[in-house]
Amino acid sequence: MQTHLAPQYQDSAAGREAEAILRKCVHCGFCTATCPTYQLLGDELDGPRGRIYLIKQVLEGQTPTRKTQLHLDRCLTCRNCESTCPSGVQYGHLVDIGRQIVDEQVPRPTGEKAVRWLLKEGLSSPLFGPAMKLGQSVRGLLPPTLRAKVPLPQDAGRWPSRSHARKVLMLAGCVQPAMSPNINSATARVLDAAGIEAVLAPKAGCCGAVKFHLNDQAGGLAQMRANIDAWWPLVASGEVEALVMNASGCGVTVKDYGHQLRDDPDYADKAARISALTRDLSELLPDLVPLLQDRLRAAPKGVVAYHPPCTLQHGQQLRGGVEKHLGALGFQVQLTRTESNLCCGSAGTYSVLNPDISYELRDRKVGHLEALQPEVIVSANIGCITHLQSGTATPVRHWVEVLDEALQA
Repeated sequence: MQTHLAPQYQDSAAGREAEAILRKCVHCGFCTATCPTYQLLGDELDGPRGRIYLIKQVLEGQTPTRKTQLHLDRCLTCRNCESTCPSGVQYGHLVDIGRQIVDEQVPRPTGEKAVRWLLKEGLSSPLFGPAMKLGQSVRGLLPPTLRAKVPLPQDAGRWPSRSHARKVLMLAGCVQPAMSPNINSATARVLDAAGIEAVLAPKAGCCGAVKFHLNDQAGGLAQMRANIDAWWPLVASGEVEALVMNASGCGVTVKDYGHQLRDDPDYADKAARISALTRDLSELLPDLVPLLQDRLRAAPKGVVAYHPPCTLQHGQQLRGGVEKHLGALGFQVQLTRTESNLCCGSAGTYSVLNPDISYELRDRKVGHLEALQPEVIVSANIGCITHLQSGTATPVRHWVEVLDEALQA
């Protein structure tokens, strides 16, 4: 796609990156076939090809409007289009650039600005945990829309006390310890059973995704730098062999640190090293399976329905690993017969900012999952798990929790 950047973008890093991405697009339209919002709304401007044209127009000097902003806001950033694109268009990076440029020129209504500020500051705040506990204590009194965001209290279980020669770093995360603390401890127990010690860096916090994707890119980058500082002593010393992420939304972000900080002279090399060391938990399964097979005594009976998060299958381009390796351990893992590639509608803060689209996608996804008549639904990202659980009575859990229970049995 030929582009002619407006003068104000020609010498900017964002402009140059956007132009390089745009030039890969051949306007074929394959991406529209797998875009959830295009499927629901049927509007070209609510699909990747249309949004690419909107961003191109702004970069070429056309003044964006509130309508431009709304079409970009309605993108889930699921990146399904990247999996479909034959030309390798990095749409995720492009839409981040486009949203920031449009937001700089199009003021948002006061109420909308307030909600977005509360989300980006509140979700990564130390006060989120106490606020979640308070919400859980009065959960029955909350209106249905708010109750859907407040899961039932969960016991985290024990954290392993044994030390091992093999060590990996884990990121506790910002919302996961408050919403579903058992995911982290279950991860540590499964790794412990395989002779691997999970280590936490106390000063590491939010991965930066929430702020970055709400157009506080400076705030998101600051959180990325803070995490690198917290992890670096363990990484530089060689004490840990990898950074293991059990929330695929965090994993796809940390794997992108090298790209996002590539122009920072103080952090570029460190960020690249961090990204290279980062693994989704499922990437460890090929090594874990032979170590755990003899310890696994009670794989659960019944179907385990698996929803692969977009941040895993499209963002990290990791497909097939969870179902293959859990299957090798005796689990009856099944994907939905249709639309297993489509977003569940969670998409970080999307379910708060665009609830109508979000819940329509959730109900569509739950319908496909429940058609499998599963004993449990599993996923690999806290956002998907919480969102799906709000739409079904079937238990929705992280796959590592199900594996951990089988090992404990």
